[in-house]
Amino acid sequence: MKFQLTAPCHFGLESVLSSEVRRMGAEDVRVSDGRVTFCGDEALLARANIGLRTAERVQILLGEFDAYSFEDLFQGVKKIPLEDYIGPKDAFPVKGYSLNSQLHSIPDCQKIVKKAMVNRLGAAYNISWFEETGSIHQIEFGIHKNHCLIMLDTSGAGLHKRGYRQTSVIAPMKETLAAGIIDLARVYPDSTLYDPFCGSGTMLIEGAMHAMKIAPGLRRHFTAEKWNLIPQKIWQEERQRAFDLIDRSATFEAYGSDIDPEAVELTKANAQKAGVAARIHVEQRDVKDFAMKEGKGVLICNPPYGERLLDMKEAQKIYRTMGKVFVPREKDRFYIISPDEKFEVYFGRKADKRRKLYNGMIKCQLFSYQK
Repeated sequence: MKFQLTAPCHFGLESVLSSEVRRMGAEDVRVSDGRVTFCGDEALLARANIGLRTAERVQILLGEFDAYSFEDLFQGVKKIPLEDYIGPKDAFPVKGYSLNSQLHSIPDCQKIVKKAMVNRLGAAYNISWFEETGSIHQIEFGIHKNHCLIMLDTSGAGLHKRGYRQTSVIAPMKETLAAGIIDLARVYPDSTLYDPFCGSGTMLIEGAMHAMKIAPGLRRHFTAEKWNLIPQKIWQEERQRAFDLIDRSATFEAYGSDIDPEAVELTKANAQKAGVAARIHVEQRDVKDFAMKEGKGVLICNPPYGERLLDMKEAQKIYRTMGKVFVPREKDRFYIISPDEKFEVYFGRKADKRRKLYNGMIKCQLFSYQK
């Protein structure tokens, strides 16, 4: 069975995600703001859930149409062959969003979508009441500028929930964003990675998983595994495929530090859960004492800043310290994420490249130093 699949992502990571799905064998890949849409079969659906690093979730795009009125919304949903995906006993809750559209009431849109689904499925199964005791088929509508997408979630919990980070420090970076930055920073199987503000270890762990080709979803399960639509054999085969792709010969090493001793212990515990503790070395250290080891390295960090943890003057003081201790050597590369437009002024050097990213709702820049 062929599916039209769609995967939302952080704004700024669309090109990274589109490259990921292409490498997996996806067809008809299309990129839009915060989303990548592509085609594939049951195996690709399972592979995408298990293996995508920067997608927030994987959804089946059931239909799309313009909706200027509730009647448009009702008829658009009613035309979708929902019975191909949802059984007579399955649960099909509805949630969604609407932006810059005439249909702006989310509760009313939810009611209309649900009503249309009940109408369509009732006719297909010749029943008037749905007990919804079976597996969950979460429906999501997205209306933007009066164009409506109707999607069926296959992931369940967001794909950033890899399973290794049960607890975290204040203001953690999402695993999917960290993975995107790792990709942009070109971390390889033989790379040496540094993070002097390691927090709960997300950047170090995502770096290790990327370098060793460990699929991020290998240790977790997904909503679609409980559906009759996709045979269990396919999930088993895709998990085995992902397991076989792990590169145990990679020489990757990561070095992390943090001024907070609790963060250091948390990083060690999370690395252990992720199965990469042997590759990650972490210690308590102030950034003013930071130094890289011999040989080329990749430094990626998300220093604390005013909107998250510190006042702006304290953050700027840290940037100045970073500028002094992040001494550029031949073949070293630095990648620093910050929301401060004047970061380069305090750091003391102009970046070779800047890329706009969002850390949660905070607009940031990824400052790249590659020379």
